Amino acid sequence: MADFIALLGVKGGPAIRPGSNRPTSTLLSLGGRTILVDAGLGAALGVCGQSVALTDLDAIFVTHLHSDHYLELGPLIHTAWTAGLRRKLPVFGPPGLDRYWTAFLASMEYDIRLRIADEGRIDLASLVEIHVLDEDEATDIHGITVSAMLNVHPPIEQSFALRFETDETVIVLSGDTAYMPEMAVFAQGADVLVHEAMLIEGVERVVEMTRNGDDRLRQHILRSHTAAHDVGRVAKDAAVRRLVLNHFVPDGLPEFTEADWREATRETYGGDLVIGRDGMRLELG
Repeated sequence: MADFIALLGVKGGPAIRPGSNRPTSTLLSLGGRTILVDAGLGAALGVCGQSVALTDLDAIFVTHLHSDHYLELGPLIHTAWTAGLRRKLPVFGPPGLDRYWTAFLASMEYDIRLRIADEGRIDLASLVEIHVLDEDEATDIHGITVSAMLNVHPPIEQSFALRFETDETVIVLSGDTAYMPEMAVFAQGADVLVHEAMLIEGVERVVEMTRNGDDRLRQHILRSHTAAHDVGRVAKDAAVRRLVLNHFVPDGLPEFTEADWREATRETYGGDLVIGRDGMRLELG
C-alpha cells in the first residue's frame, strides 16, 4: 500500500449537527504500517472507508482527553475485535486513558464475556496495551519514529502534538493547540504539517448554537485554538512542504467557506495549502 494521510474527520469540537463534518481522526499509512491518530465519532467507518480493515491497525495514538478525540476509541477497538483482531494493539495517549479503557471494558462486560464463552473469542482485554505518551522519549512503531511534544490546550495539561518520521517522510500533527512558536521548531522541515485552525470571526456563531454553555465556552475556544493566520505563520517558520488544515472552528456553517480559510491562512503562508475535508486522502512520496 502506498503511503498516505487520510483525514477521517476534520471538525473541531464534539457536537454533530446537520451539515457538520465528523470529529477529529486521522489515518496514516507509512512504511507499510497503519496508524490511527485520535478516534472521534465516526472513526471506525472512516478507517473502513479508506479500504483499511480495523484489524490491520498497527497502533492508535490519542492526542488528549477531549471527547471529540477519543469518544469512539473503545467502540472502534471492540469492533476490530468482533471483526477478527488477534494480535496486540498498542494504544498511546495521555495519563488517564487507561481509566477510560478499564471503564469501557466494564461497561461492555456482559457482551465481551458472552462472546468469549459463546463464540470462542480471545479475551479483548489481553489484546490492548495502553502506553503513556512521554515527550522525553520517542516511540518506535515498526521503524516509524514517533515523537510527542506538549502543546497549549488549556485547561488540559497533557495534550500533545505528534511527529512521525521514516527514512523518507516526516508528518507532523499539531493536535488541538493555541498558537505556540515552538510548533514551528517541532515541525521543522516536515513534508506535511496537519494543523488545527480557527476563524475568530466564527467563534461567536459556535457559542450561539451551543445553548447549554456560557461565556466560558467562548473563552475556552479563543485561548485553546490557533487562528488560521497563525497556523500559516507556523507553517512558514517551519518551512514545511505542505500545510493541511483540519479541526475547523467553526465547522459546517454555510457563511464560512473554503475561501475564508484560504484567505486567512494566505495572510502569512504562501506554500502548498490544503483545506481538509472528511475522507480526504493525500498520497505521499
